[in-house]
Amino acid sequence: MKSLEELMAIKEKMHSKVALRNASDEIRVVVGMATCGIAAGARPVLNAFVEGVANGGLSDKVTVTQTGCIGICQYEPVVEIYEKDKEKVTYVKMTAEKANEVIERHLKGGSPIAEYTIGNAKI
Repeated sequence: MKSLEELMAIKEKMHSKVALRNASDEIRVVVGMATCGIAAGARPVLNAFVEGVANGGLSDKVTVTQTGCIGICQYEPVVEIYEKDKEKVTYVKMTAEKANEVIERHLKGGSPIAEYTIGNAKI
């Protein structure tokens, strides 16, 4: 970074991602980003959700946030999806590729992917 203009460009790029994380309360995607989650690969998962929601035109109804330890470290990366008037869905052992599937099938299509949930996890 060599100029104020470069800094402003970086700020503007990141501002859109941060704004996306606080967009709506209709559907909330929460990615566990404690040390255990990050070590297991949660950062690419979080990035996949942020970019997928933005690129998929879901920003008006989906909020992507992060949290600390969810308490099930052996299942990291963990993603919880909260929807109004529905039970929470907990996805485990997530990857960026699985996140893209969740965006398409769950967030857009309305059908949770049972084989990625905690009740179907194989350790």
